[in-house]
Amino acid sequence: MSVPSEGGASRDGYGNALLRLAENSDVVVLEADLGKSTKSCHFRSKYPERTFSLGIAEQNMMLVAAGLASSGKIPMASTFAIFTERGFEQIRNGIARPCLKAHICGSHGGIHTGSDGSSAQSIEDLAIYRTLPNMTIIHPADDISAEELTMQVVDLEGPSYMRTIRNKVPRSYSEETKNELKIGKGSLLRDGNDVVIICCGVMVSKSIDAAIILEKEGINAAVIDMHTIKPLDEQMLDLWSKKCRCIVTAEDHSIIGGLGSAIAEHNSRTNLVPMEMIGVKDRFGESGDSEELFKIMSMTTEDIVKAARKSISRK
Repeated sequence: MSVPSEGGASRDGYGNALLRLAENSDVVVLEADLGKSTKSCHFRSKYPERTFSLGIAEQNMMLVAAGLASSGKIPMASTFAIFTERGFEQIRNGIARPCLKAHICGSHGGIHTGSDGSSAQSIEDLAIYRTLPNMTIIHPADDISAEELTMQVVDLEGPSYMRTIRNKVPRSYSEETKNELKIGKGSLLRDGNDVVIICCGVMVSKSIDAAIILEKEGINAAVIDMHTIKPLDEQMLDLWSKKCRCIVTAEDHSIIGGLGSAIAEHNSRTNLVPMEMIGVKDRFGESGDSEELFKIMSMTTEDIVKAARKSISRK
């Protein structure tokens, strides 16, 4: 698959999707004082009568979303990923337990948030929500995939959580390839048979770059965008585990409980193959430029390349 060079931020894709979803009169938007940052502000500007601003009251926003969902509406509630965690109990008991059709978008997740510092860098959100029954967990790679996957969440029968990011990254999808995206199904972005790199979010473009470097060394690396972390595409995982016989996972998230953990949990029962995890290692982030932090955390393109070599050596 050819990769467009221009960049996009997944939060912009979320905002674009809300405008497209406005055709469905049941869709309503909830904000917690951060609509400008999450990009729900575009919907608010055009449809103020269908937008609810709850202020800095994330726990209340989650229960308002539950009430709207139980009344037949489709609430789209957004704030920073770190602030969604304040409402975990309300999400658990008010939304996930009754399996209500409510979508939560957590923006500015991961260390890619950069200079906002460790207190604002949610590196555990995907793990937290993955523990909840009925929840679908999504982490798009760019603005195009975020827009397409947000369009699909309204067709789910239960609740969902999507993490978006502030900064632009190289696009992994185009208008032509976005139709391949489907919630619950991994997307093969690059074929290969020596090692498979399974990634999500901002690490997708880095994984593609790593595969290009590896190709120059004579190593054919497949790249899979596992944008849906729950439900995990186990059929695809089984296929590529057997084909390549070694794995690298890459995520801007703690390696505890995220994509890598989900894959390791599944493969421990089915496909015992060597696996290396790229992600945040049991620590908090810190303030700094995004790329500077990726270097500090050993999450650069070169780190993915090194992990691929190591995983291959363990076959």
